[in-house]
Amino acid sequence: MTPATAESIRLQLTPALQYLLRIADTALIHAQRLAEWCGHGPVLEEDIALTNMALDLLGQARSLLAHAGQIEGQGCDEDQLAFLREERQYFNLTLAEQPMRRSSAHSPGGDFADTVLRNFLLAAWFQLLWQRLAASSDATLAAIAGKAVKEARYHQQHAGDWVVRLGDGTDESAARMRAALVRAWPYTHEMFTDDAVDAEAARCGLGPARSALRDAWTAEVRAVFEAAQLALPAPTTFLSTGTQGRHSEHLGFMLAEMQSLQRQFPGGRW
Repeated sequence: MTPATAESIRLQLTPALQYLLRIADTALIHAQRLAEWCGHGPVLEEDIALTNMALDLLGQARSLLAHAGQIEGQGCDEDQLAFLREERQYFNLTLAEQPMRRSSAHSPGGDFADTVLRNFLLAAWFQLLWQRLAASSDATLAAIAGKAVKEARYHQQHAGDWVVRLGDGTDESAARMRAALVRAWPYTHEMFTDDAVDAEAARCGLGPARSALRDAWTAEVRAVFEAAQLALPAPTTFLSTGTQGRHSEHLGFMLAEMQSLQRQFPGGRW
């Protein structure tokens, strides 16, 4: 007999809930992409490091999703929010869902350069966000941020070291870093584009508007790029829309894999 398929949940969105989900979903989806390197890292130490960073991000996502479930008020737990939403009710940054690892010659995505560059760009963003969220009017969110900022700081340093190592390395590694930058940079505009959700979060003290992070993030990225012999690209006018629930073609495939077990065995526990 085929197991019943779990039904999708539908959230009643408020600005506060969507603000939390944007952070939680970015951590969750980024964790999933990093975890794809498990068993495929270029060296054993880095294989373990990427997996550990994925676990850090997963822990951040779990804490945020559990809190989001309490705010939403329909009794959803972290598992339901992670695995039983439809694609349009995920609000992660589009950059996080882009393929990191080319699994075959014909699949989309990049290589290890894409992974370390994107990990650096997102970790720098997360670190600045967590720093600001430590002063949130939401005591639970502030507590989550106090722990997460330490993890993001390590992620940023680790990934930044790799960006410098590859960018200022051989001709081949430098070329791969430049190609990875071309692929990733257009999606960075979304990291700092405000909307009504950001405005309300800033008004009530829940957290900063995304635009408030731009200058500090640019300064941190510029310093690492200079050491890596990488030119800071010009600002992009392209605007991705993952934080609005409108995603690239890649998220649907990710969710199909992530949600398969929970949907085939609703409420299953190990």
